[in-house]
Amino acid sequence: MNEEALKTARDVLDRYLENNNKRKTPERHAILETAYQIEGHFSLEQLSRKLEQLNFRVSRATLYNTMRLFLKLRLIVRHKLLDGTKYEISYANKNHCHQICTMCGKVTEVYYPEIAKAIDEVKYKRFYKDGFSLYIYGLCSKCQTKFNRDKSNQVE
Repeated sequence: MNEEALKTARDVLDRYLENNNKRKTPERHAILETAYQIEGHFSLEQLSRKLEQLNFRVSRATLYNTMRLFLKLRLIVRHKLLDGTKYEISYANKNHCHQICTMCGKVTEVYYPEIAKAIDEVKYKRFYKDGFSLYIYGLCSKCQTKFNRDKSNQVE
């Protein structure tokens, strides 16, 4: 777990709750800490199961409402992937690319410094960029091999 990212996220959440006269509930903090313990992308169901494993039960409504708040505060990022909606922590990994296989749905995160540099050099008008996520669609090597094998079998 990235402790520095979690600390930053906690600070952002606490500042927001204080400035908006909202309660600092144990549920909000438990959901945040649990999400920041998960490596990579996760679904709400996976997050809920992880909370249960830690003996911390939250209602589905609390989980959805809290995630909506986290999305608003950019503590969590939502991705619409081939296998459904997935979430990812945002303070540990702000700039990265996703390679998505269109056959099996496998998602691989990659970092291309050239792309990050090019995006950083763009002069945005009336806009402050705080991160990016890029989706690259294609076939993973396993599916490419299967595709080529199936294609060659059809020709014979």
